[in-house]
Amino acid sequence: MSEHVSLPRTLTALAVTLAAGAALLFGSPAQSGEPVPPSVAAAWPDAQRGSVPSHLADGDAYTPGLFLDARTSAGTVRTADGRFLRLVVLDADRTVRELRRVPAADRAPFSALAVSGDTLVWVETVKSRPQLWTADLRDAGSARKLTDDLGSLRLDNSQYDLTLAGGVVRWAAAVGGGTEFRSVPVAGGRVSVQRVDGDWGLSAWPWAVDGQTAVAGASTLRNLDTGATVAVPSGQRAVTACSPVWCEMVSLDEEVDTRIEMSHPDGSARRTVAEGAVGTVINDVAVLDRFEVFGRTGPQSELSGNQELLVHDLATRTTVLVSPDAGDITYRAGVLWWTTGDRETFVRNSLDLRTV
Repeated sequence: MSEHVSLPRTLTALAVTLAAGAALLFGSPAQSGEPVPPSVAAAWPDAQRGSVPSHLADGDAYTPGLFLDARTSAGTVRTADGRFLRLVVLDADRTVRELRRVPAADRAPFSALAVSGDTLVWVETVKSRPQLWTADLRDAGSARKLTDDLGSLRLDNSQYDLTLAGGVVRWAAAVGGGTEFRSVPVAGGRVSVQRVDGDWGLSAWPWAVDGQTAVAGASTLRNLDTGATVAVPSGQRAVTACSPVWCEMVSLDEEVDTRIEMSHPDGSARRTVAEGAVGTVINDVAVLDRFEVFGRTGPQSELSGNQELLVHDLATRTTVLVSPDAGDITYRAGVLWWTTGDRETFVRNSLDLRTV
């Protein structure tokens, strides 16, 4: 069966493009009556940052799918002649280690990358059929297929599209009237299937969250080990999304301004983290159980297609300006990255939130 791809969860009116416009070196002016958030350098001077070019030294186009740290990434390379897709690790010194090379015809780029220790797993899609693969990051010849029995794989552009924990790879698949939670040992073996009613997606293991395509979003968290469920807060005219630790409620007021509120799943510690021309920009809630990532449109956004990239630290209740002109914003496994620059020479910038 083919992949089931969900649209990104966001109320932001802006459609973020890959990148456009020149990168700004300093923070943009504050909106009327609003203080300017501190920069990353001012707020988190020890945080590790990096950058990745849009093309490798040989001219091949590179798209990271996962950062191992702020300066080391794994992702897809499309050869300049368009014939091949390569899965590579790009080291901090720009050394390239190839894990896999396949013909580009009838294939999508490598996706849903996840890592645990030195073990990398990913999805390859061949003629619209997904396959699950793995490799040892230290061994360029170790790539092997785990299974092509993925069902109607759900891809929500989340770090939990694939989870790798305890030597087991897990994912969610859509099925008529319900969801299948599928898993396979990374060492190899048969695929196990657990079916539940409703529209669910994986969160931090062993949790799942419902409402993946519902207008109002999530209403319940479920522990897949114990079967226990937790009802989560909801609000009028709000879209709710949850992790096991935090829930995010995004709503519109009568002036059609957006409000982003956070609380724990039991409704406690509720607070507003952002208001105005703001919106969610990634599909994961309160990453690392601490950082809420969002965007704010400004005067140049309509021209550039980019926006301010901000992170609210729930531990200190402070908001930090990560970039005044960010496009193509992505987060996986502790690292946030985004593009700046023009369409031909854009750069991907990275911030390892684990080092804050």
